[in-house]
Amino acid sequence: MAQLRNGNVSANGIDFHYIEAGDGPLVLCLHGFPDNAYTYRYLLPALADAGFRGVAPFMRGYAPTSRPADERYEAILLSQDAAALIPALGAHQACVVGHDWGGAATAGCAVLAPERVRKIVTLAISHGPFATDYDSLKGGWHGYFFQMPFADSLVALNDYDFIYKWWRDASPEYEPPAEIMESVKATFRSPGTLTAALNYYRHTIHPANRDPALEELRQKVAKTPIPVPALALHGTRDRPGRSAMFEKMGAMFGAGLEKMVLPGTGHFLHLERPAEVNARIVQFLKS
Repeated sequence: MAQLRNGNVSANGIDFHYIEAGDGPLVLCLHGFPDNAYTYRYLLPALADAGFRGVAPFMRGYAPTSRPADERYEAILLSQDAAALIPALGAHQACVVGHDWGGAATAGCAVLAPERVRKIVTLAISHGPFATDYDSLKGGWHGYFFQMPFADSLVALNDYDFIYKWWRDASPEYEPPAEIMESVKATFRSPGTLTAALNYYRHTIHPANRDPALEELRQKVAKTPIPVPALALHGTRDRPGRSAMFEKMGAMFGAGLEKMVLPGTGHFLHLERPAEVNARIVQFLKS
């Protein structure tokens, strides 16, 4: 199995720290919340064995990656980060894989810079349908809770026990190994990381916190069908309303969408059933 390496690169005004494995065509792998780049500890070696160079950066604000000078974290900026990382990593074009917030960045990157993206893969996220029904809103309750100024202190209580319980709630049939949970908690113990991560929600969901200068790009991502082939994977045990939204997804994919549902898996399906997930991703990227 290929060994993971560490690296650093600057892109879009951010100093990114990343882990990588392999040599070959670039596959950029973007993590979500509450997580870090090591969520791809199983996928990166599989990509390397298949002849790719898999690179997983710590997203903006997630230590040891830097925080932006303006402390802006809304989703459109994550998409711009992804688009800028591809040439910064020495590639003309790449495939992009994203989980959770990384999935939103992946979709946005394909719209903003289609010439840099060959294919995309999303994990545990739906692109297109907006949550309006009760179950879907309940499944995203944390995004609204994080708007509260006291959320930072509550999430950090008892050495981030909130994060462990969030994982268990989002993947109820999966008990995360101690070393995985310790890796995630170590990231959030780094000064500034928790507030940056919660600001992803505050700056994206709350209209008053959005940068008006980004509105044109925001609308472009929201309204433009994804112009590259896509694969989307989802579990049946993720939070309320998620499966129904995933089933409806499809209208915003202009170059084709393949779906894979893994029964019994939750939000962290790529850690729960890595062999199946990795094989399907590699098959899609090589086809």
